[in-house]
Amino acid sequence: MSSEEQPFSIRAVALAAFVPTLIFSIGEGAIIPIIPIVASNLGAGLALAGFIGGMIMVGELLGDIPSGWVVARVGERNAMIWASFLCIIGLGICVASPTTWALTIGVFLIGIATAVFALARHAFMTGYVPLKYRARALSTLGGVFRGGWFVGPFISAGVISLFGDTHAVFWVHIAACVLAAVVLIIVPDPSATVARQRASVAGQRTQPADVGRLEAKQRTDGLFRTIVAHREVLSRMGVGAALIGGLRSSRTVILPLYAVAIGLSDANTAFIIGIAGAVDFALFYVSGQIMDRYGRMWSAIPSMIGLGLAHIALAFVTTEPFFIAVAVAMSVANGIGSGILMTLGADLAPPGSPAPFLGAWRFTGDAGQAAAPLAVSGVTAVLSLGFASVGMGVLGLIGAGLLVRWIPRYIPSRR
Repeated sequence: MSSEEQPFSIRAVALAAFVPTLIFSIGEGAIIPIIPIVASNLGAGLALAGFIGGMIMVGELLGDIPSGWVVARVGERNAMIWASFLCIIGLGICVASPTTWALTIGVFLIGIATAVFALARHAFMTGYVPLKYRARALSTLGGVFRGGWFVGPFISAGVISLFGDTHAVFWVHIAACVLAAVVLIIVPDPSATVARQRASVAGQRTQPADVGRLEAKQRTDGLFRTIVAHREVLSRMGVGAALIGGLRSSRTVILPLYAVAIGLSDANTAFIIGIAGAVDFALFYVSGQIMDRYGRMWSAIPSMIGLGLAHIALAFVTTEPFFIAVAVAMSVANGIGSGILMTLGADLAPPGSPAPFLGAWRFTGDAGQAAAPLAVSGVTAVLSLGFASVGMGVLGLIGAGLLVRWIPRYIPSRR
């Protein structure tokens, strides 16, 4: 019996992957726009607040390296459970942080935990979901994640209004991590369940989880050797991927910084970012339709141009209505590029052994994602937040130019 014909339960996938992902991403969405604000309330200037906000991306980048080993060693479900506990430790440090440096350590640990949780979640989908359902399952998973990021900021706004303390928002993510871990513990492991089903049908003892765990391990083993081996495509398309990741992460840091700079209240900032997240969430399916019907460029290029121009416009924001307009414009641009990095990576990966390349591709994108907030922080410290915003906008336009140059060469248009 082929893997496509083997027993499959969408309910088991929903309980073991979609529900914990939604819960975890709601908590993550609640804290991301608040971290720079908490740092500012602890006495950090705009540059240091941006640096602390970016530490979650740095943690994710460094967490990419051991995450494959962790997933292969303990399994997908256990990796998600332990990642949730590590995240709780980081969040506890953030709640109790008396100084900006304690906050920095807590945020960094949250980033590492997020990287492990994300790879374990993807490995589970690879190992359990049959191939013919996999694209739809992964697309749904992406939508679930964006839905959490849409809901989270509204919860933050309510918590801040209720308690009057931005530190209280970290409790939202603590509760989310606890709930996600509880769901993972009490729900039967579908990988083991389907293994018994397949063994009874096919008379084999093949453990389907091994497929996802093997891919997870392949993605991180020999990571830097893989980068060297694929240096030609990564130095061209990979730079474009890094800039896409950079523009996306920049907006999650620079929007709260501008809210602080123009004097918006903490609750209003969270609420506005939640509205922008709703727009982003609404467009994730549209992006896939554009890429499939018209080609990858028609999603990637408008997204990068839109993010670049919105960053430049942000430098001139002085009022709340203008801030709302730019935040929504950024979300529209980001939304029409939903899934572009995963899609380009899948297009470029060698058919025979895609996992190592996909690990290198993800690491390249995450490197840009981690570097952008640090660049915003550095330029803000030396010049100003406005210069940082314009600089990121210019990089976005350069990235659009690189993608115009290299996508047609490496991913020829297919009808």
